[in-house]
Amino acid sequence: NRVRVSVIRSEPRTREVVLRARTESKRSVEVKAEIAGKVISRPVERGMQVAKGDLLCELAIDDRKVALDEARAALETARIEYEGSLKLQDQGLLSDVGVASSQARQEAAKAHLHRQELNLARTRIVAPFAGVVEELQMHDGDYAVPGAPCATLIDLDPMLIVAHVTEAEVDSLEQDQAVAGLTVNGRELAGSVSFVGRQSDPVTRTYPVEITVDNNDYSIRSGLTVTLHIGVDVVPAHQISPSLLTLNDAGHMGIRVLDVANRVVFEPIEILEDGAEGMWITGLPDTARLITVGQEYVALGEIVEPVYSGADKPQVAGL
Repeated sequence: NRVRVSVIRSEPRTREVVLRARTESKRSVEVKAEIAGKVISRPVERGMQVAKGDLLCELAIDDRKVALDEARAALETARIEYEGSLKLQDQGLLSDVGVASSQARQEAAKAHLHRQELNLARTRIVAPFAGVVEELQMHDGDYAVPGAPCATLIDLDPMLIVAHVTEAEVDSLEQDQAVAGLTVNGRELAGSVSFVGRQSDPVTRTYPVEITVDNNDYSIRSGLTVTLHIGVDVVPAHQISPSLLTLNDAGHMGIRVLDVANRVVFEPIEILEDGAEGMWITGLPDTARLITVGQEYVALGEIVEPVYSGADKPQVAGL
């Protein structure tokens, strides 16, 4: 029997772990009031980008400014009293206990002043980090109580891409590995592995993996589906047409090739990558003679007459 044969040679190809993942904001925080008061200003709207320290909600000062002035005056009085007690001690007219009491009153006045300064500062509810306002819970005229949320702020830079890998794949991943991703709408993403879990999920038996992607323009939204490609090593591979794949009697996938005696043999293979221009496989020797036409008419172990293309025939002599 005659069969058409093509000589194929291996090329280095990156083996990849392909994962389905989702984008996820680094953090999402409800920024809450720490004191009670009427909301007199809310200068932000949903979807606005804010910097760290920007005002989200402002509460009425009420008598807090007066309380602050009183605390400052009380501290000044306590300071004068303490300095006077030191002079009396130097003259032997005041005991150490009296001086200690005076000093304690001064420290208490300092603490009271600090509390009043904090209360005044807390009338301004500000962004704890740069991000995007996702939800608004307070409006002008509302009355805030301690613990009531003003706005929900999400941190989108950097963006996280969260996936889960099997126990067979987790050991091939490591910190700072380069990762390429593609969203469902065709946008390409590039990042690196920032976390590989060490505790598997008790139900799925998979490990969490996080990839960090720069998102300084906030253009990547949280919750997008992403296909990730993580290169783990470089292996010798051959490119073939998927139509040449076959199964042996044991059900293993492979292809039919010729050995040095022109005998038909079955070579089991592993699919590395399937693309529009052909399939990349591993498991073959560096150079192989692949039966491209006529394989369905020959049996394993049969000696056949190979017919080569002009480009392949001179290179077969060493096989």
